[in-house]
Amino acid sequence: MRLTHRSTVFAGFIGYITQSITINFYPLLFVTFGKQYGLSLAKITSLIVICFCAQLFIDFTASRFSRFFPPRPTVICAQLFASIGVAGLGFLPKLLPPYPALVLAVFLSGLGSGLVEVMVSPIVEACPTKRKSAYMCLLHSFYCWGHVLVVLVSTLYFSWLGVEKWEYLAYLWALIPLFDMLLFFFVPIYPTESEEEKKAPRAFVKNRIFWLIFVMMLCGGAAELAMSQWASEFAENGLGVSKTVGDLLGPCLFAVFMGAARLIYVKLSQRISMDRFMTASCILCIFSYLAAALSQSPILALLGCALCGFSVGVLWPGCLSKATSLLHTGDVSMFALLALGGDIGCLTGPALVGALADLFGGNLRISLLFSIFFPALMLFALYILRRLTKKDKNRVS
Repeated sequence: MRLTHRSTVFAGFIGYITQSITINFYPLLFVTFGKQYGLSLAKITSLIVICFCAQLFIDFTASRFSRFFPPRPTVICAQLFASIGVAGLGFLPKLLPPYPALVLAVFLSGLGSGLVEVMVSPIVEACPTKRKSAYMCLLHSFYCWGHVLVVLVSTLYFSWLGVEKWEYLAYLWALIPLFDMLLFFFVPIYPTESEEEKKAPRAFVKNRIFWLIFVMMLCGGAAELAMSQWASEFAENGLGVSKTVGDLLGPCLFAVFMGAARLIYVKLSQRISMDRFMTASCILCIFSYLAAALSQSPILALLGCALCGFSVGVLWPGCLSKATSLLHTGDVSMFALLALGGDIGCLTGPALVGALADLFGGNLRISLLFSIFFPALMLFALYILRRLTKKDKNRVS
């Protein structure tokens, strides 16, 4: 069978499912880790920080040394790190003390996740496809479907076989990045940048449009994670349901709506511009935060959470698509720097919500109300970006 660019795109889709596994599987086991290994809440929470720090390390390293990151071996290493990290959750505690073993496993997962984010987007962007922005949205939608898959399959597995057999599920999840690693050995990889771009200095870092998109990435990551990280608690406290049902109604529903937004844009990409879709999404994001924060009805508050997932769906892939079209480059270092901005937002968004909630006596609604700042700032940045691009076009004409 002759492999084409469609095979490369398919491998990219599986890559984003891999990223979702590395980020969303181990948090489902936090209670189990505490009971089985006697870990404190501080140690368990530190695993999240370690995972994101590994991703930030990859973002920063790739942005500075991208010329030493050839696409094929790098994306193969990403899948290998992810597979070892996820499987390591099960076997490393048998070889090392539990906490250092879990730290090592999560760190390897974070490295794999970071490399997937940095490499897969430019690899798919370089494929000879016609509707670049649509493909970018479709690619990133697979992170959402991966998130839903992880929550649903893991919940069913724990219900049928018991959470005490979680190690075997970790080994099963580790097979997906292993399969994708084999795919990337054989699929065609197209140049992510021209020879001239490789030799030229990274001119885009001096471009104000790039830094404006960097801020937009930060806002998009913050707006997404500020809600999704607290969606489960919203469902549990607002509706009084169990943790399992809370996970399904909270982060799982959020991911379904986020993936749906990306698929809808794929269908509408020939009729509506990414700029208009992102503008409408920012406005909807503001209203969804208002609904979640101000509504006295638990059902309406939960609907606000779900609509927030829909509203942030195109923000991250939309920024990446805008960067490649406006800056005319598929440079890996550009994708790495933009991923760095997005990951900084993913860290600061939920952290700000938690800090403000503590400041106001645990009132999560007030802290979510302040989080409107992120989509509002992104809406303003989109307006400035339109002004800048119009000025550039007028100068050229």
